[in-house]
Amino acid sequence: MIYSLDKINEMAEGDEDFILSVISVFLEEVPADLESLEEAIKEKDYERTYQLAHKIKPNVDLLGMEQTRAAALEVETLGKKSAGWDQIESTFPILKKDIHQVIGELKNDFDV
Repeated sequence: MIYSLDKINEMAEGDEDFILSVISVFLEEVPADLESLEEAIKEKDYERTYQLAHKIKPNVDLLGMEQTRAAALEVETLGKKSAGWDQIESTFPILKKDIHQVIGELKNDFDV
């Protein structure tokens, strides 16, 4: 398991509905954002790459996905600087793989 509910549990203070709503939002928004990010990278669109990585980063951070957060931050930073396509293209697969793994784990763990 590459995610942790520690941050969410701290915020939720035992509110299971809150935890489920955070997970539902993650499952609804992040896959579409990830797909858009992949398109932006294929189009070599620095601005969209920056914006989408910036949008994904807090979602993976909330789930304690440190490696994934670091990958999102790297893509975000390079997109903002309009530099390093090779690095963006080599980092994105890590981000994508981790997010897809967590989506599967969350769906399985929470029956959603």
